[in-house]
Amino acid sequence: MSIAVTTPSVSEIQPQNMANAIRFLAIDAVEKANSGHPGMPMGMADVATVLFSKFLNFDPVAPHWPDRDRFVLSAGHGSMLLYALLYLTGYPDMSLEQIKGFRQWGSLTPGHPEYHHTKGVETTTGPLGQGLATAVGMALAERLENARHGDQLVDHFTYVISGDGCLMEGLSHEAISLAGHLRLAKLIVLFDDNSISIDGATSLSCSDDQLARFAASNWEVVRIDGHDPIAIETAIAAARKSDRPSLIACKTIIGFGAPTRAGTEKAHGAPLGAAEIAGARKALNWPHAPFEVPEPVLSAWRATGKRGRANHEGWVKRVLEAKAHVHFGAGQGAKAPLPASYDAAIAAIKAQFAASAPKIATRQASQLILDAIVPACPALIGGSADLTHSNLTHAKGQKAVVPGEFSGSYIHYGISEFGMAAAMNGIALHGGMIPYGGTFFAFSDYSRPAIRLAALMGVRVIHVMTHDSIGLGEDGPTHQPVEHLTAMRAIPNLNVFRPADAVETAEAWDCAMRAHDRPSILCLSRQALPTLRTGENEPNKTAQGAYVLIEPAAKRDVTLIATGSEVSLAVVAAHQLGEAGIHAAVVSAPCLEIFARQPAAYRNAVLGHAPRIGVEAGLEGAWPKWLGDNSAFIGMTGFGASAPAEVLYREFGITAEAVVNAARALIN
Repeated sequence: MSIAVTTPSVSEIQPQNMANAIRFLAIDAVEKANSGHPGMPMGMADVATVLFSKFLNFDPVAPHWPDRDRFVLSAGHGSMLLYALLYLTGYPDMSLEQIKGFRQWGSLTPGHPEYHHTKGVETTTGPLGQGLATAVGMALAERLENARHGDQLVDHFTYVISGDGCLMEGLSHEAISLAGHLRLAKLIVLFDDNSISIDGATSLSCSDDQLARFAASNWEVVRIDGHDPIAIETAIAAARKSDRPSLIACKTIIGFGAPTRAGTEKAHGAPLGAAEIAGARKALNWPHAPFEVPEPVLSAWRATGKRGRANHEGWVKRVLEAKAHVHFGAGQGAKAPLPASYDAAIAAIKAQFAASAPKIATRQASQLILDAIVPACPALIGGSADLTHSNLTHAKGQKAVVPGEFSGSYIHYGISEFGMAAAMNGIALHGGMIPYGGTFFAFSDYSRPAIRLAALMGVRVIHVMTHDSIGLGEDGPTHQPVEHLTAMRAIPNLNVFRPADAVETAEAWDCAMRAHDRPSILCLSRQALPTLRTGENEPNKTAQGAYVLIEPAAKRDVTLIATGSEVSLAVVAAHQLGEAGIHAAVVSAPCLEIFARQPAAYRNAVLGHAPRIGVEAGLEGAWPKWLGDNSAFIGMTGFGASAPAEVLYREFGITAEAVVNAARALIN
């Protein structure tokens, strides 16, 4: 497709050339890497130029300034758009050499934007739709913090560039529904409405009216020419005044300026090639060498980067003035220390459990823990995907967040596990808050992509997943997780806790609260479990991942290693073995990921050298790693069934008798 470019007026030369600087940095970087996606940056350069030069409140020398506007590139494949903007606006680490190193080992310009890796990247994007859904969490966090600290300290926008692919993903429905319901007016989505996907025209697979879809979810919607700076500026200015979230559908041409590939899927995901690039340079009147940005254009961009500095300095002054009157939590970030009141609360509830030795489900223990720690830690923001009374995630006195009223700390996410998990990522990334949310463990399948992204980013998000095994009983195999422990443990940088009793549940919560650099899953039982540890002032043994719960007086003949509800079963088996003269140790392993990070000497001391038996009401998965050669595993080999829990344990052979028989077979 040929692009006719008329000679611009004097007033338009600068914006067009600023946009062209983005286009050609993207074109040249993709060409040099022989890999990447030039089409989206070329198509959305005009929109990005207006956003950054006219509206976005940011300071490149203070990329973590808490009251900055957030910019999320949900269409993460177009990462060179963002990297070009970071370079042009003067982020100190983003040099021209980094641009030239696009997609290369060790560069700050990976194929898709990565949080923690590149300053100025607010969230890792690439899996389509997740950037948009994460941004909903950021916008929600801004309103939550604003309700606590006021406009003087918290008052910023969240902007998203989203493509057709993001809106095709089912996650987008969950995200826009939540944002529209809560009327998150400071969320503005700039839709790259180019009607192209990898296979070709979006009409091949989709005939949705996106504006009607967003409008139905209570969004402000408008369609504009995405290559008209005045129309772009007018639309963003209007969106900033809306009382609802806004979708601005920017009608653009993918690969804008490319002589034959513009407007086609051929501009999407491959280098343009020398001839096409030469044609684009001619069409867009950009006669400069690769990676060259003329000084007047670069100066204009650097001036844009300095525009927010005064706002930043004014904010710092206001924070200093307010410190005598208000504890400012926003933006302290994922590593904010927990208050002393939390330390006292978690210690007290753990001591209470040890003293009273309740026989309760670990989900019930979790609710009692929340009753204790939520008032003590205002940063905690809870919620559930429409399972509050099953997950027991609502603490006493916890106020719900409702449209227009954000002083509460409990979010009703609706039946939206993926959307909840992605929003929690956004809340954590925003800073100042610790999100937790509940669903059934079997439904972790829905939220797994967002959990994986949280692990990749290293953010503190706590997933409360109840009904953790066949022990949930009559609801049957659709709701009974059997493969889910294996699936979650396979995700790097994720702590998967399965506590055995109320004491371990308190310890697991404490570990999750202190895990600044990773998400956690608390796998909690529906059925009641006895308290196994009643000692006073014990250290947090769950923080070691696994520990010896019972050590026989004589040399071990066998070691029983169990998690969650099966630890008490292993204890019964150990006593029966002891009566038969077989010395059995019991190891409780509430978090195998933490245990794997312990020194080898500690791990060896816990596991011992005797034959080992693993006991867990799930698939075997990676258990052989911990059991060794002379071992057995007592657990599930397939799906569950609908029956009372005690019947299921008997029928599937997860019993003390089965453990005793396995031990005898290993020893004899």
